[in-house]
Amino acid sequence: MKNLSLPIRFGLVTSAVLIAYFLVLALVDKHTNPAFSFVNAIITGFGIYEAVRLSKLKDLDNFSYGEGFKTGIITGFVATITFTIFFLIYATELNSVFLSELLQKMKGGFNAGIGLVTFVVAVMGLATTVVSSLTVMQLFKKTGNIPQN
Repeated sequence: MKNLSLPIRFGLVTSAVLIAYFLVLALVDKHTNPAFSFVNAIITGFGIYEAVRLSKLKDLDNFSYGEGFKTGIITGFVATITFTIFFLIYATELNSVFLSELLQKMKGGFNAGIGLVTFVVAVMGLATTVVSSLTVMQLFKKTGNIPQN
């Protein structure tokens, strides 16, 4: 992959949308409900889809499954890392009671620190990235089927 600007650009845009969604949830006091994080997977999947689609349109002849998968992985990793850094700053500097509210809302009796919660956010984002990249590439891969009359 010679040009990394496309997946990095889409990763940053995807992370901006994830951050905006989180802040909108914070405005209506729903950011402590983990069920709303399902929409993060949809946002990340759409960002990966658009990055792979444009990557294929840019170089149709040389597009391969591996190139598309790399584009998706880089896009998702950039989005995840950026969002995780924002999440850490939000939970430690902007809203110091966020972590206790989040753990109380989960009602699991957890006594986790900010490091563990941030790690879980990062792992969830990276897992979503891999699954979304594999799923999106099913739409864009070249078929090996033989055309029939």
